[in-house]
Amino acid sequence: MDRGLAVLLTAGAGGLIALQAPINAGLGKSTGSLPAALVSFGIGTIALAAIVVLSGKAGGVSSTFDVSWYYLLGGLLGAVYVTNALIAVSAIGAGGVAAATITGQLTFSVVIDRLGLFGLDQVALSPERVAGVVLLLAGTVLIVR
Repeated sequence: MDRGLAVLLTAGAGGLIALQAPINAGLGKSTGSLPAALVSFGIGTIALAAIVVLSGKAGGVSSTFDVSWYYLLGGLLGAVYVTNALIAVSAIGAGGVAAATITGQLTFSVVIDRLGLFGLDQVALSPERVAGVVLLLAGTVLIVR
C-alpha cells in the first residue's frame, strides 16, 4: 500500500475510534459499563466473522494456533482498551480519552520500534521521535486539564 494512502486511511480509522468511547459510554448508561463492552465486542466479532467469510479467507482461521502465544493477545488488549475508554470517558471526556490513547500508543510504539519487538525492524530513537512523544504528552496534559 502507498504510504500516503496508508496514513490517510489510518487517520480516518483514528477518527472512527474517537467515536467509539462516547458511543460505548451511551450504551453503558443503559446496560452498565462491562455489559456495554461485551456487546461492543460481540457486534464487532459478528462483523469481522462476516467480513472473513465473505472475503473467502475463513481458511486462515485454521492456522490460529500455529503462532506464538502472544500473537493471540490482540483481542484481550482491545477488550482492555474498550472497557477502560468506556469508563474513562465520563471522567476525562472523548478528547481526553483520545489524547491519552494516542500518547500511550505512540510511546509504546516508539519503544516497540526501538527494540524491534514482534518481528519488526529496529528503528533508532531520534531526537525527533522523543520530541514527538513529549509534545503528545504535553498535549494530553492540556486537553485533560
